[in-house]
Amino acid sequence: MKRVSLYSSSRRPTKGRGVPLASQTPESTSENSAAADPVPAPKPPGRIRKFLARHERPVLVAISAFITVLAIFTYAKIQEPQRVLTQKDIDNAVMHTLETKSLPSATARAAAIIRPSVVRVNRKGKDEDDADRGVGTGVIIQEDGTILTNLHVVAGADRVEVEFFDGSTSEADVVGVQPEHDLAVIQAKTLPDDMKPATMRSTAGLMPGDEVVAVGHPFGIGPSTSAGVISGLRRDYVNPKGKRVLTNLIQFDAAANPGNSGGPLVTLDGEVIGIVTAILNPTEQRVFIGIGFAVPIENAAAGSGMSPY
Repeated sequence: MKRVSLYSSSRRPTKGRGVPLASQTPESTSENSAAADPVPAPKPPGRIRKFLARHERPVLVAISAFITVLAIFTYAKIQEPQRVLTQKDIDNAVMHTLETKSLPSATARAAAIIRPSVVRVNRKGKDEDDADRGVGTGVIIQEDGTILTNLHVVAGADRVEVEFFDGSTSEADVVGVQPEHDLAVIQAKTLPDDMKPATMRSTAGLMPGDEVVAVGHPFGIGPSTSAGVISGLRRDYVNPKGKRVLTNLIQFDAAANPGNSGGPLVTLDGEVIGIVTAILNPTEQRVFIGIGFAVPIENAAAGSGMSPY
């Protein structure tokens, strides 16, 4: 007789079939369900991204074309030749400046250049309180305070005093004379900080009609400026008393009066070409009538023992 196999009627719980185990609590069950929630789906791309995604190739072509055009334009600008100024452009610019701006005259520029080198020369008596016995002019020609003036300006002085452009004063010694040219060289004892020696220029090449400027202290007033032209060269002069003859002089018509003696006669560049020494006046009024004389700077500088240029 066959034996019938016996089977248990109970079944073991299998894994993964969703049958809760006894060890599981409601809380753990809820945590597991929360962890199993699905991840939100990504947002769809925006319109610009969709457009770029659909038309990527045409957009890249357009950007490349723009960059190429920009590069060509920039290169053309860099390589563009600069406009060359013509004489007409220059003339128009000069005319515009002359019409819209007031420029200093040539005489004013020359006077401004030479004035810091011009000094007033006072001939003094023995006493400090003595009034000036005479006034003349001088011009500084060296940085050590060497000054050129006329001999008749300092002749007979007990003391010589010079007044500089900045108003400061100093006693000066007579260190050299040239009677044949009515010239004297004086040396200032005290110098201002901003003292400026004049620039000298050869008289070679000067012609009658060239413009000149005279700066000095006529009748003690100054510094005063007058302008004119060279009237002649290599002139001779005899003083009213007939005691002195000066030769090889520059004749000029810039106004000069007593007190201008020893002052510089300069070109429009402010360069000294002579030392004013005399005026011609057949009367006893001692005023200017249009003829003045200056010693050429070559003779004047030689008296100071230096080359004029």
